[in-house]
Amino acid sequence: MSDLTPAQQRQLGRLVARYPVADELGRRFTAAGHELYLVGGTVRDAFLERAQDDLDFATSAPPSETKRLVAGWADAVWLAGERFGTISAARNGWKLEITTFRADRYSPGSRHPDVRFAGDITADLSRRDFTCNAMAVRLSDHRFVDPFGGLADLRSRVLRTPAAPEDSFADDPLRLVRMARFAAVLDAEPDEAARKAATAMAAHLDEISRERIRAELDKLICAPHQARGMDLLCDTGLADRFLPEVPALRMQHDPLHHHKDVYTHTLAVVDGCPADDLVLRLAALLHDIGKPATREFHSDRKVTFHHHEVVGQRMADKRLRALRYPNDVIADVGELIYLHLRFHGYADDAWTDAAVRRYVRDAGRSEQLRRLNRLTRADVTTRNRAKARRLQRGMDDLEARIARLEAEEEIARIRPQLDGRQIMRHLGLPPGPDIGKARQMLLEARLDQGPMTDEQAYALLDAWAQEQNSNG
Repeated sequence: MSDLTPAQQRQLGRLVARYPVADELGRRFTAAGHELYLVGGTVRDAFLERAQDDLDFATSAPPSETKRLVAGWADAVWLAGERFGTISAARNGWKLEITTFRADRYSPGSRHPDVRFAGDITADLSRRDFTCNAMAVRLSDHRFVDPFGGLADLRSRVLRTPAAPEDSFADDPLRLVRMARFAAVLDAEPDEAARKAATAMAAHLDEISRERIRAELDKLICAPHQARGMDLLCDTGLADRFLPEVPALRMQHDPLHHHKDVYTHTLAVVDGCPADDLVLRLAALLHDIGKPATREFHSDRKVTFHHHEVVGQRMADKRLRALRYPNDVIADVGELIYLHLRFHGYADDAWTDAAVRRYVRDAGRSEQLRRLNRLTRADVTTRNRAKARRLQRGMDDLEARIARLEAEEEIARIRPQLDGRQIMRHLGLPPGPDIGKARQMLLEARLDQGPMTDEQAYALLDAWAQEQNSNG
């Protein structure tokens, strides 16, 4: 148990006031002779002044009794987790998960727990992943329960397991990645015991499905302190088990050559991208993973990474597929990696309007163009202020030109001036590869020359057909 300062007691009071549905549910369970507690992230986030959409509860009531108590009261009830002791419900827009006190045990090598119900809240909290998530509030009297010092750890930004870390991580190895995720979310550090156990037990991640790991990775890279979480994954060897391309960016520096610390640069680029765009943050994390494979040292002490964007796109595709990302996410991330260097030609030598049109068209839909420009800006981490200003001015100018051309030409929707039917009718040809070649020629001409009339397009088509016939 834990005593609260007056300020903390006020925070807890605000927690209860913020979630009236919890008190309402608590009265139902108390009247039936059962204990009900708010637990986990809901309590933790109350002390961080953060609101939750989903509320987690622990109760002394068996699942059958919980089901009876929410029937007719909840707007909806889901029983998918009933065999694990969890009844899910919804009430007035709130999502509720109510789980009978548990004291699970895992058999060695098993991915699934042997679910056993516990007799009290302390036993239930002891099986939680970290002490900051092992706090509870009893709803009958709003009594704060903190048997493992979670509040003190939260204030000190320390990640500690309620049980021995070796036992906790063995129970569910996903907690190894969750530790890094909470480091990124809470700006926290694991204690020495947890860090040592994670390093020694990294191979246990091979027992966990890639989908579960991916879900934790998504939360980590979009967290406020993602660099802290990524450092922890790499320092402990955890990243080597599912994302080895990132620790590989910590390339050894040759004493005769000088090049940017690619790993540190990468984390800075991730920080420079909006946290609410997972695709963009994934692209930032992976945009330079092709560099280790393409690094070349030269006699003038320069280091180059030619075509690392091409190699990086292939590597990212393979890694994201292994992590079971959706196909559209894989495609969007890959395109951003492939195109992330395109702008630098503009900064060195201003493009023609044709080149700007091609840049927009290659980026694809407007959302991808926005991401590409944001990634390009974030990629400027040089300490040379004059160079940084020049690059940012270049991007400002490019975006202004894109806006102007968009207004004039709607370049995001550029199509050949003539469609396939018009081409076939004019040339007297049936459907086939030649029609596709003709359309591509007209598209290239549209990108190079800008808007044209049908008459101009037909003239180009005639000249092209004549050239094809003479070459044939």
